[in-house]
Amino acid sequence: MDRTLSGWLNGFVGVVIFSGSLPATRVAVMQFDPVFLTAARAAIAGMLGLALLALFRESRPSRRDIVPLIVVSLGVVVGFPLLTALALQHVTSAHSIVFIGLLPLSTAIFGVIRGGERPKPLFWLFSGLGSALVVGFALWQGIAASFVGDALMLAAIVVCGLGYAEGARLSRELGGWQVICWALVLALPLMLVIAAAMMPPSFSGIGPSAFAGLAYVSLFSMLIGFVFWYRGLAQGGIAAVGQLQLLQPFLGLALAATLLHETVSVSMFAVTVAVIVCVAGARKFAR
Repeated sequence: MDRTLSGWLNGFVGVVIFSGSLPATRVAVMQFDPVFLTAARAAIAGMLGLALLALFRESRPSRRDIVPLIVVSLGVVVGFPLLTALALQHVTSAHSIVFIGLLPLSTAIFGVIRGGERPKPLFWLFSGLGSALVVGFALWQGIAASFVGDALMLAAIVVCGLGYAEGARLSRELGGWQVICWALVLALPLMLVIAAAMMPPSFSGIGPSAFAGLAYVSLFSMLIGFVFWYRGLAQGGIAAVGQLQLLQPFLGLALAATLLHETVSVSMFAVTVAVIVCVAGARKFAR
């Protein structure tokens, strides 16, 4: 299979998996403390990652890869999960999903800084328009929504874009699943300590839906999704394949409406469509 096509296919599978992350986090954070949820999902995925590395007898990363792996860990293992979990205490998952429209731009910017990619000028025009729509929507919704929740989501997008770009760069050398596994393992000792310290006194009052949300974000959002996503970014290009993230709001809004029975307003849907059109245009000029 052509390497570029393989990159798009792997990236698409990753986006489909990630589309359930915010709705699942929203369900889990309604009964779990957000700090415990962040640490628990990382600890569970970290132990699975450690088992995979041991099973396939993967060699340890070189010293020059340690700092980039720490950046990946801080970005996608700790930063994005924690910031979104905190944000989802203030806003609905449907509202937060609109911010995912900023991820392609954030990923592309760090792809230039860290990955050495050079998209064409029109790429930045389209991406900038999409980002402006998202920010404008957040400001317009300011009264009905939450400034704190929106600020946390914006911070999450920044650290996630950095983690995506850094992980994609490393994947060219280490492999996609190896990168996320090593990033998880680096965070594992700290995450185990935090999870133990923040563990609820009793799990008897925690419902099945919260455990299902924790299971999803631990297994799929934290590990399996990244196996496909990092491979896709490494094969097809960070800026180009990163545009697939614009499908995520569509899928996420559908899940928020059907599973969580959250209201998806006409304006929210319209902004999502407009952002997707803008950044789809940017895809043509990503290289």
